[in-house]
Amino acid sequence: MYPEFVNRLRDESGIEIDFNTHGTIVFVEHEAIEEGKPVSSEDLQALEPEITYSGTARLLPEACVDPRELLEALVGSALRAGVNIASGAAVTQVQIEGGMAVGAITTKSRYMAAAIVNCAGAWSGQFSPVPVPTRPIKGQMLALVTEGRSLVRHVIRGNGVYVIPRHDGRVVIGATVEDAGFDKRAEPEVIQRMHQAAAMLVPRLGQALIHEDWAGLRPCSPDKMPIMGNTSVKGYYVSTGHYRDGILFAPIAAKLMSQIVQGRPAETDLSEFSPMRF
Repeated sequence: MYPEFVNRLRDESGIEIDFNTHGTIVFVEHEAIEEGKPVSSEDLQALEPEITYSGTARLLPEACVDPRELLEALVGSALRAGVNIASGAAVTQVQIEGGMAVGAITTKSRYMAAAIVNCAGAWSGQFSPVPVPTRPIKGQMLALVTEGRSLVRHVIRGNGVYVIPRHDGRVVIGATVEDAGFDKRAEPEVIQRMHQAAAMLVPRLGQALIHEDWAGLRPCSPDKMPIMGNTSVKGYYVSTGHYRDGILFAPIAAKLMSQIVQGRPAETDLSEFSPMRF
């Protein structure tokens, strides 16, 4: 589904999206990974000659997408389809009339609608009328720049970090998992530690310059499962709690939620993800 999703967005938006299908090389350290295929030392050198890290490795048939470019393409596609996008003001409340959701109230305005979908991520629980128990899980990351070609082709996971090559020459390193509230600060000592961990995988990354660092907030539910579907308020729906898999679930989550909002049965049973389980 994802390749078709990316290709459609490219066509509709005219924006190129970095979609890497080379796969992921995982150094099996503390993870019980059985999928993929084993990678010998000789194979590893052929696949990624810059890696000097040793250990049991497997090659997983995974793809990787640049979330920034994906979002830019999504916005471009929506605008071309005539969608009105309002930004710059936080939602404070879902307006209820006669037991039905009829609009969203922000700090600046009010928007009336026949259906409201709360997909506010880590902030999903910040407004009424239905409790949506999500909390933010912080993830710090950094991007390196190297001279000339990218040092790796595959996504590399090992030594407590992952290394992602981008088509513009950047190499992204991630990511921490911190229960730190809504703190989005990138901490220099953490960024340096991640840089060093990546350099133990690929030594030449140690000389690469830090292009930027940042932190994002993942929406985590109490049981770490998505929260998707109808609520107790007619016309009010929720799609959040996807934790570390928001980008992964994007096309299927959108498809299933569109089916629910249109009053059609979702093609996948979402009962265990129901907002009313809490």
